[in-house]
Amino acid sequence: MTLRVVSYNVHSLRDDLSALASVVRGLDPDVLIVQEAPRRWRWRTKCAQLADSFGLVMGAGGLPSLGNVIMTKLRVRVRETWCLRFPLTPGRHLRGAVFARCEVYGREPFVVVGSHLSTDDVERPAQAALLRPALAAVREPVVVGLDLNEPPGGASWQVLTEELADAAVLAGRGDQGTFPTRGVDRRLDAILLDRRLELRDYRVHESAEAVAASDHYPLVVDLA
Repeated sequence: MTLRVVSYNVHSLRDDLSALASVVRGLDPDVLIVQEAPRRWRWRTKCAQLADSFGLVMGAGGLPSLGNVIMTKLRVRVRETWCLRFPLTPGRHLRGAVFARCEVYGREPFVVVGSHLSTDDVERPAQAALLRPALAAVREPVVVGLDLNEPPGGASWQVLTEELADAAVLAGRGDQGTFPTRGVDRRLDAILLDRRLELRDYRVHESAEAVAASDHYPLVVDLA
């Protein structure tokens, strides 16, 4: 069985929403991990509407995880969800992570995780250090989609890839950038994989629609 997971920073829905919906529908993910999804007033309705525009259903996240959301096809059952909030640094954004325990057709469960780390060079590795034990506590294989807000080799990457594999590196595409779509010059986004999972394919989806849809390109992995 193949499972397609997409991780996508949607830029707080500031860009072309029709293009965004078209990009996601074209990618046809089983699981979509979203960063910068609705997290404030009417966030439940807005997240549900966004999922519907993608042909998906809301799985977990939103306000409790500070804008990190997991959406799924109906073939993926979300069995349990929980969230992690990082400590607030005065004057900065409150950030967190979302977790969803999922299964497909009664097969072995897996856990999907989404997060978006700080832009601050001091706060960001501290958040990664809090996320790491939360990931290690999960028994099942994990798939993590996140915006690290720093290029590979930074402190946060080093913390999180000690136990997890970087899908881009596994696929030999670690040099392909993800941000910004209008003149991409760095890789801030990643899908990190439990080493028990088999990666079939990884790619950064670049297209004219993706440029119109967000300032980040979506990441796509196919897993066995």
